[in-house]
Amino acid sequence: MRFKIGFLTISYIDFIDIFLVAYFFYKIYQFIRGSVAARMMMGLFLILLFSFAAELMNLSAISGIFSIIKEAWVIAFVIIFQPEVRRLLLYIGQNPVIQKLVKVETPKFIEEVVGAASDLAKKNFGALIVLIRDTGIKSVVETGVPIHARVSKLLLLSIFNPRSPLHDGAVVIQRDVLLAAKCQLPLTQNPRVDPTIGMRHRAALGLSEQTDALVLVVSEETGMLSLAEDGVLTRGLTEEMLAKRLREAFTPKVEKRKITDLLSWGEQV
Repeated sequence: MRFKIGFLTISYIDFIDIFLVAYFFYKIYQFIRGSVAARMMMGLFLILLFSFAAELMNLSAISGIFSIIKEAWVIAFVIIFQPEVRRLLLYIGQNPVIQKLVKVETPKFIEEVVGAASDLAKKNFGALIVLIRDTGIKSVVETGVPIHARVSKLLLLSIFNPRSPLHDGAVVIQRDVLLAAKCQLPLTQNPRVDPTIGMRHRAALGLSEQTDALVLVVSEETGMLSLAEDGVLTRGLTEEMLAKRLREAFTPKVEKRKITDLLSWGEQV
């Protein structure tokens, strides 16, 4: 069935198409809202807007410059938003329907980090743990003491023992490897940050504003577990909540189930 609005003829398929496109862009907006990627996306949008305005006003020089940018914008988009694209694909892969078709094992380092954080919290030992995802932070690693050891609960407990010379500062972890300890993180410059939070939390927020790393904080005063991500600090996490968030952030390569498993699942459905 078709409807005629002025000189346009619209069908039900067109309505469905518009709805799906709007829903797609809305979910992308929800995914990147409040992150560095959102500000970068706004900058890209302004460039395209200026390009369109320049063409309307016949500004040939500016139009020429923007036309060169537009020719390479797809490649630039993939390079600039590579971490966000990978996170989006991981987010899609965590769909319950997809997870039924694949078998995902929890990375070993997550258990070690969560176990160490839980023990440190019980003893009120302060800790700052950086978990690298896609964005490299070589400049931060270089401020600390090189370790390059496999991540383990005992190693983390030893480093953040108040008597350890390495406890002051952050450890940087990349998957199963603890790269360095006693690293210095940039402090947040956000004026809206709660003034009651300490230096560890400000440092965690500062790095999470500049990179896609997750920064785990164990409060020395309260033993509270907090996680900074994309410039947002989530406080009062339980051990289960922390483990769940880390599993979501560091989904490993999935393993396909055997054909028999898929067939049995299909029969149940």
